[in-house]
Amino acid sequence: MSILHKEIASIRQDYALSSLSESDVLADPILQFSKWFQEAIKSEVIEPTAMVLSTCTTDGKPSSRVVLLKDIKPDGFSFFTNYESHKGQELAANPVASVLFFWPELQRQVRIEASVERLPVQDSDEYFAVRPRGSQIGAIASPQSHVLKDRAELETRVKKVEEEYANADHIPRPAHWGGFLLRPTRIEFWQGRSSRLHDRVVYEKQDSTWNLTRIAP
Repeated sequence: MSILHKEIASIRQDYALSSLSESDVLADPILQFSKWFQEAIKSEVIEPTAMVLSTCTTDGKPSSRVVLLKDIKPDGFSFFTNYESHKGQELAANPVASVLFFWPELQRQVRIEASVERLPVQDSDEYFAVRPRGSQIGAIASPQSHVLKDRAELETRVKKVEEEYANADHIPRPAHWGGFLLRPTRIEFWQGRSSRLHDRVVYEKQDSTWNLTRIAP
């Protein structure tokens, strides 16, 4: 038994803020997500757009990281990244993913399983154009997920890009950077309840319709 076993085992929080039933939710899970998302913003949830994105290699090795949701579309959810990054390469080889939103202030989480595809070039161009200039430069300079000799190498790369675009009003989006669209096939809405008897409502896509069920906590 580890030294911290008792301390970790004693950490508990009872959930009693709200409840969730099949009759409470909208027929379209993306609209239901939008509703919860707006409530998260109004409740001043810390980083409401933060989502844990899990990808997988073709031989089944998973990896996860936090990325930021950038848009909610009628057919899914979008985020942006370096296409040559670890996640970008995994999504190119195995275009499926899951994401997890956890909003502890509301005692809620949303789990999404989805197929993934690149956003149209126009969407990526439009979003890149409104990013802060420093973020644009960073996207060009950073060889995301690749090995660096040290911090100085990254700073040198950034300085070089800054000098290249010092007099430019517009910085073009690099080809290696852009957006992905998550097209959900399964979405679970989880509301914390007392005694770990949580509410779990699941939407699963069948052809063009969504089937709604409740599952046990």
